[in-house]
Amino acid sequence: MKLLAISLAALGLASAAAVTKRANYDNYKVYRVDVGEDSSKLSSIISKLQLSTWKGKPETSSVVDVVVPPASILDFEAGVNGLSTKVLHENLGASIAEEETFGVYASVDAAAAPNATWFNSYHSIADHFQWLKDLAAAYPSNAEIFVAGKSLEGRDIQGIHIWGSGGKGSQKGVVWHGTVHAREWITTMTVEYAAYQLLTSTNADDKAFKDKYDFYIIPIVNPDGFAYTQSSDRLWRKNRQTVSTSTCLGRDINRNWPNHWDQRGGASTSPCAEDYKGLAAGDAVENKVLKAHLDGIAAGKGVQLYMDIHSYSQLWMYPYGYTCTGTVPNSATYASLSRGAIAAVKAVHGTTFTQGPICSTIYQVSGSSVDYAAENAMATYSMTVELRDTGNYGFVLPANQILPSGEETWAGLAYLLKNM
Repeated sequence: MKLLAISLAALGLASAAAVTKRANYDNYKVYRVDVGEDSSKLSSIISKLQLSTWKGKPETSSVVDVVVPPASILDFEAGVNGLSTKVLHENLGASIAEEETFGVYASVDAAAAPNATWFNSYHSIADHFQWLKDLAAAYPSNAEIFVAGKSLEGRDIQGIHIWGSGGKGSQKGVVWHGTVHAREWITTMTVEYAAYQLLTSTNADDKAFKDKYDFYIIPIVNPDGFAYTQSSDRLWRKNRQTVSTSTCLGRDINRNWPNHWDQRGGASTSPCAEDYKGLAAGDAVENKVLKAHLDGIAAGKGVQLYMDIHSYSQLWMYPYGYTCTGTVPNSATYASLSRGAIAAVKAVHGTTFTQGPICSTIYQVSGSSVDYAAENAMATYSMTVELRDTGNYGFVLPANQILPSGEETWAGLAYLLKNM
């Protein structure tokens, strides 16, 4: 395999990742605002100026990251006067442009395995699909590509199945999902890094994991949304499904699972909201596919571990999301495993994660995959991770952090696989 980390623009090439008629974020700013004792102040200015937030809610969070267009900057700064603020992105458009210096991936030898230079840059969705196929083709005795189903727009929801000496399907399943939210590009790369390590690592423990579990890894579960972030709007989050009651598009795939879907406070009923839960439980096209695939594994050998990989905030969490008062069975074991995982993460690059139940650690989430996996698919363990960083870059994480994120997250995952 050959990978050249050079800009598409420098080559003058057209591709699926070429930027045309995209949402323009030039001179937008991203602010971190300490909410203070009067949450209504920040809530009011966000509502008045119709601003989007990356992280937190004024009503429930101590800090909120807010995206502000150039025309609203003066009004916003006046509106939050008296609150502590910090500028995270001085020019969001420039940050995005730097991040989108895509690597060019060329499959030149079908017998050779992809190498680690893949993790030096972000890539087009077409290259992601090809890279995963090349990885599986290089290890035919231990891996194959599967397609769980089709997205709304007809794209494959493609994954890689990895197994060991017992043969495929002989062990309990480990299921990892990435890119549920389209703009979380670092999750795609980090999930791919985990698959890469399972097949290429010479470490004895890493090699042994394949003999212990069957792995079903889907780096991009929201391919339509991901493609849209590369063609039209880098900060798109949801899928691309229409809503009969609105002109707004998309459902939040992680608010649409048929588990406490109608729980108040854990998702939005507004089709224009980024955490819109949909018109009915499980009515997102992608959710139907993902549910059927997970249910199939559960009905076979069972699910030992389900993990949904997100960004950002550096959190390692477990059920429940839908309630802050309920306690998951074997919560002490969950807490112990999570503490061990975040210690393993920190040992790699010094990155500090926080662990705990979803609802009390980040916010209430209803209709989530993690709760569904725990309560419906009966996974022995079900977790979610929020990767780098804590907000300095947020969703627009520089490419030089891809490999460190992969390395440290793999250390945490490996801890789980060895100790759960």
